[in-house]
Amino acid sequence: MLDWKNRAGSASEPAAATAPVKERGYFGGLFFSRAVGTLVGIYLLVTIAVGWYWSQEPALFPVQQNAQAAAERQGRQMVIGFTTIETLKTVAQTLLDKPGGYLSNDRMPPGLWLDNIPSWEYGVLVQVRDLSRALRKDFARSQSQSAEDSDLARAEPLFNFDNKSWILPSSESQYREGIAALSRYQARLSAPDQKNALFYARADNLNNWLGDVGTRLGSLSQRLSASVGRVKLNSTLKTETLVSVKPGEVPQVDEEIVETPWLQIDNVFYEARGQAWALSHLLRAIEVDFADVLAKKNATVSVRQIIRELEASQEPMWSPMVLNGGAFGVLANHSLVMANYISRANAAIIDLRQLLSQG
Repeated sequence: MLDWKNRAGSASEPAAATAPVKERGYFGGLFFSRAVGTLVGIYLLVTIAVGWYWSQEPALFPVQQNAQAAAERQGRQMVIGFTTIETLKTVAQTLLDKPGGYLSNDRMPPGLWLDNIPSWEYGVLVQVRDLSRALRKDFARSQSQSAEDSDLARAEPLFNFDNKSWILPSSESQYREGIAALSRYQARLSAPDQKNALFYARADNLNNWLGDVGTRLGSLSQRLSASVGRVKLNSTLKTETLVSVKPGEVPQVDEEIVETPWLQIDNVFYEARGQAWALSHLLRAIEVDFADVLAKKNATVSVRQIIRELEASQEPMWSPMVLNGGAFGVLANHSLVMANYISRANAAIIDLRQLLSQG
C-alpha cells in the first residue's frame, strides 16, 4: 500500500533545499549593487574634489624677479627684450603646468565637465598669440623690409594651433615647441657673441601691439556688458535709406538687442579674466624693456594705471558661480564689474597710444 504522506513529504524537500540558494543569490546581487553604487559615489566625490582643485586660477607672479632668476639660472645677460620673452614663456608655460595641466582638450572627467578654466586658458592664449605675432612682425625687425627672425617665425604658428586638439598632434605638444622656439631666440638675444637676434624697443613697435590689445579689450567690454542685454545701433545705413531722407530729417537707425546667452555668461567672464591675467604680466615686462621709451614720452604712469586696473580684475571670486543680477538690482552682476575694469584699462591704453604717437 502506498504511503502518500511520505511521498508528499519527499516532494517538498527539493523546494526547501533550493530556498537558501535563492536567498543567497538575492543577497549576493544586493551586495554587488551596493558595492557598485558605493564605488560610483566615491568616484564622483573624488572627481568633484579634483575638479574643484583644477578650477583654481593661477596667482600673479613677480615678473622682474622671475626674469632675473631665469637669467641667473641660464647664465644669461639681462639685455633689452629678455624680460618680455621670459614673461611670455612663463605665461605660456603656466597654461601647461598649472594644476590639472591644459584642460581645453580633455576628453575624460573631470576636465571634460569643466568649462570655466578652459575659457580662462583661451583668454591667456589670445594674449600669447598677439604678442608672439608682434614679436615676429615688429619687435624683432628694424624696418618693414627686414628679414624676420627664424625662431619667432616658427613660434607664432605653433601658438596659433587649434586649442582643442587632443592628439596627433596635441595642443600641448605644439605650445611646448613654441616655447622652445622662444627659448632659442632668447638665448641668441642674450648671448654676447651673437648679433643675429635683435629686439627693437621703439615707440612705434609698442604702439602697434597696443592697438591689438585695445581691440581685444574693447570687444571683451562689449561682450561682458551684453550679459544684461544691450541695444545695438546698426550704423551701416543702406544707400536707398540715405537717398530717401529729406533735408533736415534724421535717418532712422535700426536697433537690435544684443544679449550674451545665459550659458555663455561665465565663459565670457573667465575668458576676460584670462586675458587680463596674461596682459597684466606682459605689460609689467614691457615696463621693464621699454623703460627709456616710456620715460621719454612721460607714459610710465599710464602703463602702471593699466596694470592696476587689470590686476584689480583678478580679485578672488567668493561666489560659487558667476552671478547675473541687474545693473542696480539686489544681486551682483560680475560681468558688469569685470566690464568696468576692462573698459577703464582700455581707456588708459587709448591715452597711452596718444602719448606714444606724439613726437
